[in-house]
Amino acid sequence: MKKVTASIVVYNQKADELDMAVNSILLSELDVFLYIIDNSVNDTLRSSFEGKKNIQYIFNNVNLGYGKAHNIALREAINISQYHLIINPDISFEKGTLEKIVNYADNQINIGLLMPKVLYPNGELQYLCKMMPTPFDLIMRRFIPEVLKPLFHQRLLAYELKHKNFDEIMEIPNLSGCFMFLRCEALKTVGLFDEKFFMYLEDTDLSRRINSQYQTLFYPKVSIVHHYEKGSYKNYKLLMYHIRSAFYYFSKWGWLFDSTRNSINSILK
Repeated sequence: MKKVTASIVVYNQKADELDMAVNSILLSELDVFLYIIDNSVNDTLRSSFEGKKNIQYIFNNVNLGYGKAHNIALREAINISQYHLIINPDISFEKGTLEKIVNYADNQINIGLLMPKVLYPNGELQYLCKMMPTPFDLIMRRFIPEVLKPLFHQRLLAYELKHKNFDEIMEIPNLSGCFMFLRCEALKTVGLFDEKFFMYLEDTDLSRRINSQYQTLFYPKVSIVHHYEKGSYKNYKLLMYHIRSAFYYFSKWGWLFDSTRNSINSILK
């Protein structure tokens, strides 16, 4: 059995735009096997990755969405690997980072999901640990005009858990999908990504399901760099995906009445 597998889902990226993420994974001494799942309309990446050691290039010829594409790799990985890493194409990290995460997970057998400290390229912290969302939280973050946001300043700070100490290990039920270090046994228990989410909130949904039976940890002893862009703030089509996912998420878990969300958020406050 492999120790670690990994997957990156790409859409219309150029090969050199993946160099940081691919090299961060393959330079590990853990001999990680990487799946590159290509949702693009053409296979221009094939020549760059097909046939390379420890890489399997999978061309879908259609945009399946984020979770459904990762599930292609996960269905195989959960049967051949102890851990699986899901990362975005714009992630990078130093050699030795993955080894430290694996070593910690090996000694904490109830961890189902782990996310390290995530930084912007300038070293600034990204607040990617969040409370479980309510409909108001998502509306407030995306649609309330900037001039009115000071009225909800404390609510925004609370949602992003900015009152917490981000130098401490914390159990967080809502962790970002930009870097998800997953125990494959946990995925066998709770299932893979819900493929009804095309894009956005599939990470919140999976994180929540894992947290119901395993630990979902923020682990700041190591850090990664995320060259992050809020796509749905700049692209109308992505915004529509975000809204559609939000409707599905709250229809699945509860709009106003979600006792699990309430109990989780009361602990995080």
